[in-house]
Amino acid sequence: MSTVNGSDGVDTATITGMGLLTPVGRGVEEVFHALCVGKSGLSAPPADHPAADSVDVGGFVPDVDPRTVVSGPAASVVDRTVVLALLTAADALADAGIEVGRDVDPGRIGVIVGGVGGMAMLEKQVLARGERGRTAVSPYLLTGILPNMPAARIAITHGIRGYSASIGTACASGAQAIADALRLIRSGDADVVVCGASEAPLFPTFADTFGNARALARRWPDPTAASRPFDKRRNGFVLAEGAAMMVLERVEHADGRGAAGYADVVGWGATTDAHHPTTPRPDGAGAAECMRRALASAGVAPSAIGYVNAHGTSTKLGDIAEISALGTVFSGDGPPVSSTKALTGHMLGTSGVVEAAASALAVARGVLPPTYNLDEVDPDCPADHVRATPRTAGPHYALSNSFGFGGQNVSLVLGEASTANRREQLSGATPSAQNG
Repeated sequence: MSTVNGSDGVDTATITGMGLLTPVGRGVEEVFHALCVGKSGLSAPPADHPAADSVDVGGFVPDVDPRTVVSGPAASVVDRTVVLALLTAADALADAGIEVGRDVDPGRIGVIVGGVGGMAMLEKQVLARGERGRTAVSPYLLTGILPNMPAARIAITHGIRGYSASIGTACASGAQAIADALRLIRSGDADVVVCGASEAPLFPTFADTFGNARALARRWPDPTAASRPFDKRRNGFVLAEGAAMMVLERVEHADGRGAAGYADVVGWGATTDAHHPTTPRPDGAGAAECMRRALASAGVAPSAIGYVNAHGTSTKLGDIAEISALGTVFSGDGPPVSSTKALTGHMLGTSGVVEAAASALAVARGVLPPTYNLDEVDPDCPADHVRATPRTAGPHYALSNSFGFGGQNVSLVLGEASTANRREQLSGATPSAQNG
């Protein structure tokens, strides 16, 4: 049996496939290149967009015709979260080269998907009922919006008969899905797990609740400058949509079919602040304990971490609490830190999956994507920030943080792929970087 670090007798899980649909692009190469060169995915909403009156700036992905992924009458009432989840799950499985039944036993593959659920379609149907009465409500609504529908429809589409679950830990749900997939593989209950998140929050009611809470970035003439994690002038986060899925696979299983891993997921930690429904503990104690648990799960010392992809949403309290937590876990300046939300915006649960992917690629390729828009570091956010330009480094391990409302904290540790074959970097996939 393969082992984490070759010594502790637990199955190692490696990432053999990724499907990414984000405001900065689609697919592994396009997204990672954008994160390195500073291609922003943030813009003012189109005039005819449902959220045009609710947000000044957002992170948008192209429309997808539901009929391309869902057949029959349900295509007209399935929520966008389901559509994006199906699209990225198909991308991830294709990237991994997996066909269920051919490459993996249908009972030995699971699916775990996080997200807030299909609220946009619910709002649309509630409005229809108010305008035209009870008969306007579609009988397919329930199967279009239930939180488990992204996972369920992925399973139906691909014939996945193993463990299936939905995760609802707010902005930590995508990272939690990856952590639970790792647990499923380590327990011996699955050889392969499709895991990730899908979010479509850019509709009026959901966006308005953040806007009325004064949580969103505002008064930025240049939309691409609105998200600025750790910067002194930040004044809120940018709401964004997107979906991201990973194929997590037991290394022995991957080797058995000659698959190549991007990186291994070697540890995870999860804690709850038990402090407040929306704000983190100011001292970051819950987040710090989460990171310590992730390191213990991975069996690595803090000094082994060569890069941290921060949750870094561009909010005053959140950024300060996270940097405080990092300061208690790591000595000195700590490892290099960056937040890719400066370019993608905050895709809620999906962010954790995209950021875990960025961390995996940083380990695999030795290139750390920077925090853009970090013009002047907030004095309350001291760290070894990777700013403006990618940094060349050789991190054997990276840490990816995700924190959510309710005090949900999840940290993932990623290490070099232990598969016999490893993914090769495509020529020109990332720009020249500074040595660091």
